[in-house]
Amino acid sequence: MDNLNVSFRYNVLPDDPKTIEEIVRSTGFFYEHEIIVANELAKERLIKGFDSGYFFIFAEYKDIVVSYACYGPTPCTKGTYDLYWIVTHNDFRGKGIGKMLLDQAIEHAIKDGFKYMYLETLPQLSLAVNMYKKYGFENLNGPLGNSGHFGCNMWMGREL
Repeated sequence: MDNLNVSFRYNVLPDDPKTIEEIVRSTGFFYEHEIIVANELAKERLIKGFDSGYFFIFAEYKDIVVSYACYGPTPCTKGTYDLYWIVTHNDFRGKGIGKMLLDQAIEHAIKDGFKYMYLETLPQLSLAVNMYKKYGFENLNGPLGNSGHFGCNMWMGREL
């Protein structure tokens, strides 16, 4: 890592939905409808607060959001957290920020009493898949719970 001095915040600010959209779009990995969903989750958190079921961690470098994670309880499961998004702006990829966010998400899930973390991804996101495997995530045979997300064909999980 390039010794980036990254700080974290956990509250969603009014400008964050637009920032999230810019970050997700910068990667070139996501379809337009997925970019819209990423934006809408942050808006829902702004409107409903904790009741939205979506929690965020923002990584900031020099007061600019460069990466974020979104997570929350997995619908139709007990004790499972769903890691919905970890996305780093293309200009900051490969610097370890995703790992720092994953550390934060795991720490918060454990602190909140969850026993299992679940995620859905795509094989072509090989950097992310390799990171998840290094963190002990294992491939699953199918989706867990009812995420309502049908764009991914790779499911992973790990005990916390």
